[in-house]
Amino acid sequence: MALMPVADALAAVIAGAEPLPEELAALDEAWHRVLARDVAALRTQPPQAMSAMDGYAVRFEDAARANTRLKVIGEVAAGRPFEGSVGAGQALRIFTGGVIPKGADAVVIQEDTVAGGDDVTITQPAVRGRHIRPAGIDFREGEVLLRKGTLLTERDVALAAGMNHPNLFVHRRPKVALLATGDELVMPGSAAGPGQIVHSNGYALRALARAEGAETIDLGIAADTIEATTAGIRAARESGADILVTSGGASVGDHDMVKPALEAEGISMTFWKIAIRPGKPMMHGRLGAMRVIGLPGNPVSSYVCAFLFLVPLIRALSGRTAVHHRRETAVLGRDIDANDVREDYVRARLDQRSDGALVATPVNHQDSSLLANLAAAQALLVRHPHAPAASAGTPCEVLRLPI
Repeated sequence: MALMPVADALAAVIAGAEPLPEELAALDEAWHRVLARDVAALRTQPPQAMSAMDGYAVRFEDAARANTRLKVIGEVAAGRPFEGSVGAGQALRIFTGGVIPKGADAVVIQEDTVAGGDDVTITQPAVRGRHIRPAGIDFREGEVLLRKGTLLTERDVALAAGMNHPNLFVHRRPKVALLATGDELVMPGSAAGPGQIVHSNGYALRALARAEGAETIDLGIAADTIEATTAGIRAARESGADILVTSGGASVGDHDMVKPALEAEGISMTFWKIAIRPGKPMMHGRLGAMRVIGLPGNPVSSYVCAFLFLVPLIRALSGRTAVHHRRETAVLGRDIDANDVREDYVRARLDQRSDGALVATPVNHQDSSLLANLAAAQALLVRHPHAPAASAGTPCEVLRLPI
């Protein structure tokens, strides 16, 4: 099979990925979920005109000149409206959030007054409407303020609460099952024997999926046998996973069992090699409703491919309207060699020049096994197939990595 271009591979991965069904979630569970319906305000905010400052509610015509003395007839606090009205020559002590009483059309802040017994002297002229928040200045009942497809931030959740919604309809979180493969893998904290390595891919992949709002299912590490790999695939199906992500065993060696195990289980493979560096031996297929992404075992390859392909798929299934990573323009921090036939995603540090331009400097040693360099990078510098050599200062494209 010829190497599939990255753009074609990504199109295949997200093809037909419709948002998952909606469910009703309490506000505390709705954060970082995607709205399945528009949300309209159930109330007007504020419901009545309210004071924006501590001071005195007055009639403008009584307080239009400095050194006016008015009689204080009561006070208004937040949640405790005044039942009467302000008449000629009168004022009400009012606090922030207090309802503007009948008859008043201005608030004089307390710094511009001198209180004395039952009277108050206005030392600065009032301005009609000043320091008053009109009813509905924030929003009005029936106004749609949150749209379907919105990824809910903490600010959106606060707005929904203010609109008097205790629950919101959101799309179900995608379930991502992760299966590592490899006889050489041992868990962190274990004593690694000869030829063994500590398993790290699963931790990065689960964190990446969770950061995008997915639920994750850890299927552990499968031995390099058809039986163990098949058992893991079946466990993913039984768990109701929307996406199965395998890590390792994606190449064509005698001990790479993922592809034959997937095919034996009836998974229709879309591709199993793509024109990318790092990560050429990556696979994709379908088994009924479950989508399968087979990642390489090298940790950098695994992470980069998950970032480029798994993240957009999770976003699509979550109901996000924007699923693709945003590309930014930067300039090279050092010279870079010409590229070959594969699209290259170079790990790079990001800095900012005094003129505001982003500077992308490739980290030393781009080997796909080097976790320290991956952790040190803030971006992937995109090098298209057959891109010519480029010198420092040349414009380039970058994808920021999550922080």
